[in-house]
Amino acid sequence: MSWRNGHIMGDTNVSDARGRSFRKVGRTVVMLALLAGAGLTLSACGGVRPLYGTSASGESTKAMMAAVEIAPIPGRVGQRVRNELIFDTTGGGTKAPSRYTLKIVLREKVTKEMVLRSGDATGEVVTLDAQYQLVNKADNQVLKTGVATGRAAYDRYDKTFSNVRAQYNAQDRAADTVADSIRTQVAAFLATSA
Repeated sequence: MSWRNGHIMGDTNVSDARGRSFRKVGRTVVMLALLAGAGLTLSACGGVRPLYGTSASGESTKAMMAAVEIAPIPGRVGQRVRNELIFDTTGGGTKAPSRYTLKIVLREKVTKEMVLRSGDATGEVVTLDAQYQLVNKADNQVLKTGVATGRAAYDRYDKTFSNVRAQYNAQDRAADTVADSIRTQVAAFLATSA
C-alpha cells in the first residue's frame, strides 16, 4: 500500500487483473447462453434442411431445378442471366422435361460515380434489377414472384473501347449476381413448397 494525495492506494495491479478476469468470465457466460439459446431455437425448427437435399415432397431439389425452363430474356445482359441460370439448373447436362417456367424482366441503370469538378465521371456503377415469376406449366399458375438485384462498378478510361469493355465486364458481373440470387430463391422455394 502507498499513500498518494491523501488516499491509501492498494495494489492496483491485483485489482485490475481481478476485474479483467471477472469481465472475461462474464462475457464467456453470456456468449455460452446466447449459443445455447440459438441451438434451442434451431432444434425447435424442424423445417431446416440443406438447400440441395430433398424437397418437402421427397424429390431431389436438384432434379426439381433441372425441370425449370428459363424463358428467353431480351438483350445481351438478359442472355447472360439466362445462360447462367440454365447452366446452374442443369449443370451443363441434359435438361429434364420442364414442369415450371421462369419468366424474368430485367431493368438496367448506369449511375455515374466519382464526378470531378469538370463534370466528368471517373467511374460508373451498373445496377440490374430483375423481377421474376415461377409458373407451373400444368395449370399456368404463378407459384412464386420475387426480385433480385446486382451491382458492379467499373472505372472509365480515355479510350472508347476500354470503356465499352469495362462496362460489358460490369454488366456480366451484375448479371451473374442476379442469376445466383434468383437460382437460390427458386431453389429454396421448390425445396420447401413444391
